Amino acid sequence: MTNAEQPLAGKVALVAGGTRGGGRGIAVALGAAGATVYVTGRSSRAGRSDLERPETIEETAELIAAAGGTGIAVRADHSDPEDVRALVDRIAAEQRGRLDILVNSVWGGDPLTDWEHPLWEQDLDTGLRLLRRAVETHVITSRFALPLMVARKSGLVVEVTDGNTARYRGSFFYDLAKSAVIRLAVAQAAELKQHGVAAVAVTPGFLRSEAMLEGFGVTEANWRDGAARDPHFAHSETPTYLGRAVAALAADRSIMARTGRALATWGLYEEYGFTDADGTQPDWSAHWTNALEEEHGPLGDPL
Repeated sequence: MTNAEQPLAGKVALVAGGTRGGGRGIAVALGAAGATVYVTGRSSRAGRSDLERPETIEETAELIAAAGGTGIAVRADHSDPEDVRALVDRIAAEQRGRLDILVNSVWGGDPLTDWEHPLWEQDLDTGLRLLRRAVETHVITSRFALPLMVARKSGLVVEVTDGNTARYRGSFFYDLAKSAVIRLAVAQAAELKQHGVAAVAVTPGFLRSEAMLEGFGVTEANWRDGAARDPHFAHSETPTYLGRAVAALAADRSIMARTGRALATWGLYEEYGFTDADGTQPDWSAHWTNALEEEHGPLGDPL
């Protein structure tokens, strides 16, 4: 492949939480663009996490290879500092201290999210566990991975979130987690700027993840049938779309101009020209304006 086809050739990436969903889409896209991608998570062929999902880090690594890249699956619990320290030490040893792209995509909060009750009626232990899983894991991972970037005075940190505005996201702990992740990007950007390292938050639109397809009772092959149940599903996007957005950011030599910002697939596709897996360019913001704003109000200005 040419340099234009693989603009990230020679780069090293760590996608924390690359087992499924947006993390998997990002890992595969970075690999397709030429990066060596370390894919981490708790779901492995050696054993499933407590989410009991069938997807594994090894499958993601194989998808990266099928896309023409190099994927390295490493089982790691990102809530365990010693696990993350060992992971980063391994990357440093195998890649001669190089790490160019860090993607914090650990989530695992779906079964912990209570969409029905306000804070004062929710189970406190469950809500705090969601925050530990969805926010503390990102902090721990950055704590150990950032020194590799700082030492080389280059790199990109991507915090994967849901929404790029201050709009309330429908559930107290979910909203707090996703908003906090944006703030992680802002804070890291402020501290990393003098070292030439950028940090951004990135959100997809209506993400057609494995779990979402399952919930709608469809597969990627017949996903449009899900629109009969929810017409908004027709405007969803695959994890590939988010992955290509992140790959475009990672290849942008002017990325420091964006540091500290909360970005979205629906704005980035217009700037970089990437498409979803089927060649379309979903725009969740435009759909919201046309179909949802009257009932739910504006989606909100980007942070």
